[in-house]
Amino acid sequence: MSEIKQNLRGGLDTAAIRAAAQNYDDGAVTVGYQADRIEMIAMLNDALATELVCVLRYKRHYYTATGPQNGPIKAEFLQHALEEQGHADLLAERIVQLNGSPDFNPATLTERSHAEYDDSSDTQAMIKVNLIAERIAIEAYRQMIEQIGDTDPTTRQMLVGIMAMEEEHADDMRDLLA
Repeated sequence: MSEIKQNLRGGLDTAAIRAAAQNYDDGAVTVGYQADRIEMIAMLNDALATELVCVLRYKRHYYTATGPQNGPIKAEFLQHALEEQGHADLLAERIVQLNGSPDFNPATLTERSHAEYDDSSDTQAMIKVNLIAERIAIEAYRQMIEQIGDTDPTTRQMLVGIMAMEEEHADDMRDLLA
């Protein structure tokens, strides 16, 4: 009886936790992980493709927007490209934590991406396309967060943070249209 008490510190089965932790090949994925890891990795890889396409679109818009009045718009495009790259990095790191492999294959990026690439030459068209892409990302992340529920709190928290930044990006693009 005292052995059971000793193992149940604070309501936790310390002995079972320690025994399960010995499987170090699984890295951060413990026996308590409740999500379908394979489905989670696939979903995150699609989000990764979306972020990478967004990086490329914003970079192209940064380099191709012309005109003396477009300096602030170009700066916004570059800032967003860098922040989208940060999102891609977070997603790739999480995929690896889940014992998956981040898919950077350029041949399939656009078909896996939720948002589309754009090669507009008109600055107003660029802003509109970026606003639409941000709105797509927001809704995609909202659905992912809903689907995850409580099965993977770490991924959920990461996606909530990314979605908040996408909402800021959408506000920025809307402001540029004014």
